[in-house]
Amino acid sequence: MPGHRRPGRSATGRRATAGTTALLTLLALVLAGCSTSRGSDTVGDGPVRLTFWSALRGSQEVVDEFNRTHDSIKVEFQQVPSGEQGGWTKLSNAARAGNAPDVATIEYPQLPGFTIDGVPRDITKLMPDSVREKILPQALDLTTFDGRTYAVPVDIEPMVFLYRKDIFTKNHIPVPKTWAEFESSARELKQAQPRSRIASLFTTGGTLYMAGYAWQAGAQWYDTAGDTWQINMDDAPTRKVAGYWQRLMDDDLVRVEPGSSQQWRAHLRSGETAGYLAGAWAAGSMMASTPDGKGKWAIAPMPQWDPAKPKVSTQGGSTFLVTKDSRHPKEAMEFISWMVTSPGALKAKLASGVSSAFPSVPSLVPVARKEMDTSYYSGQDIFGLFQKEAERIAPTWKWGPRMTSTTSSGDDGLAKAGAGSGDILKALRDAQSRTMPDLKSLGLSVTTR
Repeated sequence: MPGHRRPGRSATGRRATAGTTALLTLLALVLAGCSTSRGSDTVGDGPVRLTFWSALRGSQEVVDEFNRTHDSIKVEFQQVPSGEQGGWTKLSNAARAGNAPDVATIEYPQLPGFTIDGVPRDITKLMPDSVREKILPQALDLTTFDGRTYAVPVDIEPMVFLYRKDIFTKNHIPVPKTWAEFESSARELKQAQPRSRIASLFTTGGTLYMAGYAWQAGAQWYDTAGDTWQINMDDAPTRKVAGYWQRLMDDDLVRVEPGSSQQWRAHLRSGETAGYLAGAWAAGSMMASTPDGKGKWAIAPMPQWDPAKPKVSTQGGSTFLVTKDSRHPKEAMEFISWMVTSPGALKAKLASGVSSAFPSVPSLVPVARKEMDTSYYSGQDIFGLFQKEAERIAPTWKWGPRMTSTTSSGDDGLAKAGAGSGDILKALRDAQSRTMPDLKSLGLSVTTR
């Protein structure tokens, strides 16, 4: 499945490369039924016209810069809703009708499902080695299944800890380097400022955050063996993580609330929530949504279970794919390559507003660093921190084929746990059991480990 095989490497001896046979077998069946009549890359007179759908901010500016600097390819951009707000459905419906755009954006967790549905084109041969070699291997692993690449990573978002430096300093609370210290700091903060909590446990969107915590701890929710998908959202690392956050919640050390809600933002602004565990992208989001926090916030590495063996997971991040419907896949790949690797593309994107998304091409970090005013974080070299953490991303994770269903079920359970009904581990177990019928309906062989 979502293969973790690095292109050109043997899969031998690497658990993470264990087969994507199940996905590819089904994909072959799906593609066999797909029309290939739109697969021609024949170029007529005049520039090739491409269509591009994305919900990413700054996409229009990037397209404008591409069109300004290129004569043989012209791109028409269409802003679409973000995935959970309708973008995924729009792309699925268009692909089903044979009218998908040439290029589209999709997040990492949804890519396996879209691949099974036959939306992206296999770009293994289209993708230039010069591009492949520039991308952080951990990012490329998440878009490469059993040696076949289906999307180009745009950004990769190592999880970090954003915290209120002023509150931690005033109360002489150490910035936690381990999860044990995180719990101790949470208790100290509650004692020093009874209305403040160190972070939030999210109900809406919480399953993907819980996935990030479990990933860092060594969990493997999805795996494959031959033609069979193996699911286990109840493995030992997951139980450790679920038990840890359950204790934080039971002891009232974290705030339980919907992610990205006005309520949560208000708590960040007031200092009643003094920390935020999230992907690197959140640094820019914090600047935009909480401008009064300028000079108050700082960023630290994600706490570790074992500091001697630091591991990092991701939260957020997107990819670009060439759809099966594209009439001009070579030109679409050229457009994507430019967007992902060109300093001009990144500058255009950053010109549209503040963004701390960590580029999948590490050589672009100096561009991102130069373009971003980090006075909000008191001049901290946040991109230097992100780069160090990105290199620690554990290449062991696989997303499942129906993560939308999995996370929806998980979020329902987390909301109930937050309301005192059930617990976090039960929420994850229920998410697994409720996902199974969806996977079987795809014709997949599925088992639990």
